[in-house]
Amino acid sequence: MSETKIVTANFGNEKARTIEGYESLGGYSVARKSLSMDSAKIIEEVKTSNLRGRGGAGFPTGIKWGFLPKDAKTVHLVCNCDESEPGTCKDGELITWDPHLLIEGMIVSAVALKAEDNYIYIRGEMMAEYLVLQKALDEAYAKGYLGTNIFGSGRTCHITLHRGAGAYICGEETALLNSLEGLRGQPRLKPPFPAVKGLFGNPTIVNNVETLMNIPAIVDKGGQWFADLGVGRSGGTRIVCVSGHVNKPGVYELPMTITMRELIDDVCGGVWKGRKVKAVIPGGSSMPPMCDDELDVPVEFDAMMTDERIKPCEYGPGKTFDMGGGRQLRTMAGSGGIVVIDDETDITKVVWRIMKFYAHESCGQCTPCREGTGWLEKVSKRVAFGKGKPGDAELLGSIAHGIAGNSICALGEAAAWPMMGFLTRFWDEFEAKIAAAQKGSAA
Repeated sequence: MSETKIVTANFGNEKARTIEGYESLGGYSVARKSLSMDSAKIIEEVKTSNLRGRGGAGFPTGIKWGFLPKDAKTVHLVCNCDESEPGTCKDGELITWDPHLLIEGMIVSAVALKAEDNYIYIRGEMMAEYLVLQKALDEAYAKGYLGTNIFGSGRTCHITLHRGAGAYICGEETALLNSLEGLRGQPRLKPPFPAVKGLFGNPTIVNNVETLMNIPAIVDKGGQWFADLGVGRSGGTRIVCVSGHVNKPGVYELPMTITMRELIDDVCGGVWKGRKVKAVIPGGSSMPPMCDDELDVPVEFDAMMTDERIKPCEYGPGKTFDMGGGRQLRTMAGSGGIVVIDDETDITKVVWRIMKFYAHESCGQCTPCREGTGWLEKVSKRVAFGKGKPGDAELLGSIAHGIAGNSICALGEAAAWPMMGFLTRFWDEFEAKIAAAQKGSAA
């Protein structure tokens, strides 16, 4: 197994937290190098690298950068550090151990994008991380690495750190931009996309913390080097945050080729208390679960989406689990938040807890999500706590299908996909819970 570490190389090294210590480790050398490079060359290296967005969608970063209008006069780069997905906890760790790597990644990216006024949007609850990052920014400004004449080049690069107020919806890029502008944190209709009309009406690129922290290594060692570390269309390494019923939970940077089973058994020491895997949430709570017989698949983005061994998933009369348009969905790698669930866990209660979260976090802007998530929470709760009614499992599937593909942003899918996924794989448990409730009420 490859031991290459890119964004976690300085984990455990207190020196990296200060600008002097970071520079002694070679820090900011790539930022200096980028100032003498053609911006198009930097973007081309990022495209070659096959770096895909690490915030959850896995969209190719270089292609996203290429969406900026060629004649754009004012461009903004925004770092999305509103880490809110249940099961995901990597960005906070990255900032805690290596804040200057994020700053350098933003400087290099800003040079490539010709972006002068840039922002980091950090989740409000991340107070310790906020203090670490603000100190690092102050150090960078004091050294002249940020400001109106960075590294004496005559170039301008400002980074403003902005705290959110704890709304999950602000992890969606357009809701984040609204929040940055002082508006209510609600998603915008797309198109136009942020790369065309984003922050303050200007073309804007929004990237995740981990995504931006990979940029210095790509520019330093070349896009092909990064691409060769990965597999297929996914370059580099992968950070996963493993929680739940394992012996060694934690944040790990691993090869893209490691399988979910190897991760659980070899890296995380297996399932706790000698139990077995019942289900695994592979990329944060919004992703459909995997069963034990599906775990021999790499954690890479494309590998998780399809598998010829998996037959079309069905639950209930005529119901099929898909993303719309007939595209069968297995699951997605998402943000890397892996939650392992053991074989003594009540799945119906897991589902209710997930639905409760999304019902609470829905911004209420669009009807399918506002009403649908509330009903998913209400119906799944009565099933989980022994008050289910005949037809409730079918009703949950019907509600989820009504939400998926019909909401303004992906929060609707974030509730619908796990609901459909758990129904697909654990239909019998839902039916058994409902049958037991009916038997109990009859007695």
